[in-house]
Amino acid sequence: MKSLLIFVFALHIGAVTAQPIDIKGNDGGMVSLGARTTISTFSHGEFGNTGIGIGGQFRLQFADRANSDWFFDYITGNIEDFAHRTDYHIGWSVLFYPTEEGTLFRPYLLAGHCFDYTRLVDNLNSLNYLERWSSAVQGGAGVHVNLSPRLDLSVVGQYMIHLGNHVDAEQLNGTVEFRSEGGGSLEGHLLFHVGINYKIADLW
Repeated sequence: MKSLLIFVFALHIGAVTAQPIDIKGNDGGMVSLGARTTISTFSHGEFGNTGIGIGGQFRLQFADRANSDWFFDYITGNIEDFAHRTDYHIGWSVLFYPTEEGTLFRPYLLAGHCFDYTRLVDNLNSLNYLERWSSAVQGGAGVHVNLSPRLDLSVVGQYMIHLGNHVDAEQLNGTVEFRSEGGGSLEGHLLFHVGINYKIADLW
């Protein structure tokens, strides 16, 4: 009985996502909701210090070839084997589509800005930590895979540059030390996102 209910529910979801939304003349005003996973590479200058996270996003499309992405990400990763890092990102990106709508794959370019909170914590002593508030800019490229008229899978690669103090950690004689270098730093990392988005309304 349980398997039958799951099967019926899956059919219902499939039928709903297959139905095209009532588009009012063009793609402007389209609203989407979605969720995504994130991989953050080259944190602290090492590919091995990779962070993994989850997030959500809200899209509002301005015109046929211009969209916006409003997002929140929660990312955690190790700093070698002695500390760990947590990042919270909240921000926006503008998406530009070089091709027309209506194809299975629709590539795009993006640029945007976000605010973020970073926390570095000693693995053996949670009272030993460093935190930072900063902002960042990002740019990159991605592609929508249109699974149905209302549902798409998005794959994105972008580089994010933090506009604030550089924070780092090192282990000296068994003691973890954190540093925050003043004066501003263009600290950056490469991010990859995989998300799924569902169109819920067309406002204009």
